[in-house]
Amino acid sequence: MKIFSNFDSGNIQVVSADSPANIQLSIPADNNTETAQWFHFRLESDSQELHQFTLLNLAKSAYPEGWQDYDVVASYDRDEWFRIPSEFDGENLRFSVIPEASSMYFAYFAPYSYERHQDLLHEAQTHYACKLETLGATIDGNDISLLTIGEPAEGKKNIWVIGRQHPGETMAEWFIEGLLMRLLDETDTVGKALIDNAVIRVVPNMNPDGSIRGHLRHNSVGANLNREWQTPTIERSPEVFYVRERMLETGVDMFLDIHGDEAIPYNFVAGSEGIPSYDEEFAALEAHFKQALLTITPEFQDDHGYPKSAPGTANLTVGSNWVAEQFKCLSYTVEMPFKDHNDQPDEIYGWSPDRSAAFGSDMLAAIWATLPKL
Repeated sequence: MKIFSNFDSGNIQVVSADSPANIQLSIPADNNTETAQWFHFRLESDSQELHQFTLLNLAKSAYPEGWQDYDVVASYDRDEWFRIPSEFDGENLRFSVIPEASSMYFAYFAPYSYERHQDLLHEAQTHYACKLETLGATIDGNDISLLTIGEPAEGKKNIWVIGRQHPGETMAEWFIEGLLMRLLDETDTVGKALIDNAVIRVVPNMNPDGSIRGHLRHNSVGANLNREWQTPTIERSPEVFYVRERMLETGVDMFLDIHGDEAIPYNFVAGSEGIPSYDEEFAALEAHFKQALLTITPEFQDDHGYPKSAPGTANLTVGSNWVAEQFKCLSYTVEMPFKDHNDQPDEIYGWSPDRSAAFGSDMLAAIWATLPKL
């Protein structure tokens, strides 16, 4: 029996594995932090034999409430990711499986590999209206990649969509893949209309270093990119620095920052009601966008989410707040679950890559519905 994590986004520590019936593991923290939540490993062992796993010390993890009612994600082929029933006792997470093959992967959520990220970028750039550009390099030397869809012209709105500021929130890039595939589908009238009337700039992965390293929330030196937007530096947060510089050049009329939430089993959005310049016009625009999304898909709801910020109390180091205040525009953080969407549960797959991509596709229609209001 062997356990591996020596691959893209791999992250696990073997505490003991004296038999398949007693495999004890722990989750290493993101570099230079105490944040531990993302895991991804491969088991190689005898098939058709019971294997029992314990993930230890999760009361000290970044989001202990995230393990309640959570089921581990697993795959044999790294394409289909299904759920393994799991039990959390407040301290440890336990799950059992009888593998059907000799090699099996386990993860916190379905991974989105750096290789697939490159495939997404280069498939997108083959569309006549799409340009791929490298804004700069990360601390580990990886590309900070921007896709620009549509030709800038007078009267066109500037829409920005970014994902994976927190690299372990892989559902964000699955979402963006779905959004891009619809946007660049030449038979889809929503995508064609958006390209004619707006310039859409997309950063599918804001944090490639953390993604490759198997981090949940931080880049290679321990910076939480979604707390760097007021004063980013090339030394600590080049990912935000370069994207923000381009935003200041182009302007922003709508901003969507795509994330995943460990604890809340719903899809929801978080607005900018706490920024200093928030007013009735902001509120009306947010309400219009949410109503459009509620009409388009039952995968979205507006009853569960984060508490609303009191006026003037927004944290302006957060991307969506900084953008809203800087550009006086519609700016949302979009959250999806690591668990399942309780309004539309799926016992086998939970919230999944396919549903994330479909939600991204649906979001494109909500963007189109809101464009005249911008």
